[in-house]
Amino acid sequence: MSPRCHISTRKGLFTAERGPAGWRIAATHFLGDNCTLTMHDPRTGHLFTALNHGHFGVKLHRSTDSGATWTEIATPKYPEKPADYVPKSAPAEGRPAEWSLKLVWSFAPGGPDEPGVLWCGTLPGGLFKSTDNGDTWELNRPLWDDPLREEWSGGGAEEPGVHSICVDPRDARRIIIGVSCGGAWMTDDGGATWRLSGRGMRAEYMPPGQEFEPNSQDPHLIAQCPANPDVLWVQHHNGIFRSTDHAASWYEITGVLPSAFGFPVAVHPQDPDTAWFVPAVKDEKRYPANGRVVVNRTRDGGQTFETLTTGLPQEHAYDLVFRHALDVDEGGERLAFGSTTGSVWISEDGGDSWAAVSEHLPPVYAVCFEKS
Repeated sequence: MSPRCHISTRKGLFTAERGPAGWRIAATHFLGDNCTLTMHDPRTGHLFTALNHGHFGVKLHRSTDSGATWTEIATPKYPEKPADYVPKSAPAEGRPAEWSLKLVWSFAPGGPDEPGVLWCGTLPGGLFKSTDNGDTWELNRPLWDDPLREEWSGGGAEEPGVHSICVDPRDARRIIIGVSCGGAWMTDDGGATWRLSGRGMRAEYMPPGQEFEPNSQDPHLIAQCPANPDVLWVQHHNGIFRSTDHAASWYEITGVLPSAFGFPVAVHPQDPDTAWFVPAVKDEKRYPANGRVVVNRTRDGGQTFETLTTGLPQEHAYDLVFRHALDVDEGGERLAFGSTTGSVWISEDGGDSWAAVSEHLPPVYAVCFEKS
């Protein structure tokens, strides 16, 4: 089968394929609908996509035939809030999080030895598990009931959310999640118990003396190296962080130009020292520095960075790249990213050069390659 990349946008899901003449948009799905995220499960080949219909809520769909047909499946549902519910901790936003689904923000397949297991992260901060390929979902209560969860706050959204789910390929019971804003959390027993694992992350937006508080961190995305799962990279709200001890500790990487701010990060599947980032001007600005779209790459664990520009617009280009809108395939040489202005670029040489697949799509929320 030709290489394929699925592009989730504000107005539908688009599938790009590589043919003799290069990459092209080969199929559209849910045209006109707000498609926020798509996942390819390499164990089964199934596709899962999330649609946000606004007032009409979130819907999930599954395809077992590469997108030729789709079946609506269950949507994660929060339990009823008890009538006598009282928060165990003071909510960061001054009010408890609502117990209702706002957004599906992350998907992840379970381990190779867990057929049918899927994980789903949501706003307002719930982590759900399915054991039947999405036909049913169950809220992970140990995380939801943790008093520290009620201290989480929203980042760019009003509610906190689980946007990263890293399942250890060596042991699927070991999972690391990323929360905005709630830091990194880890389980070693498949979600029965959880603990904070953000020691070393720094949040410059916190008051003096609270910058290293693990439960207040805003990791924009956490990415794990499949070949060496002890190595993880984080694109944080105010920098880049790396862990080499399975998230027990993190260290900050500084001096990255043109900026250490951004949303996405992708890690080479075989080389834990190689990672890619798409930098931007931070906070309320959020646009590429100097109006130039670039990709930063390190191949030595963050000691040095290259700024890659070949094939990318270098003048009056204001393409912002969201956290799930950068992906690398299983070979580590093919990458894709999409922007808020509807452009999608693909590289087949590790980022050395890029070619535009389209410059006229709706705003892009996420991209993902099909992997085996």
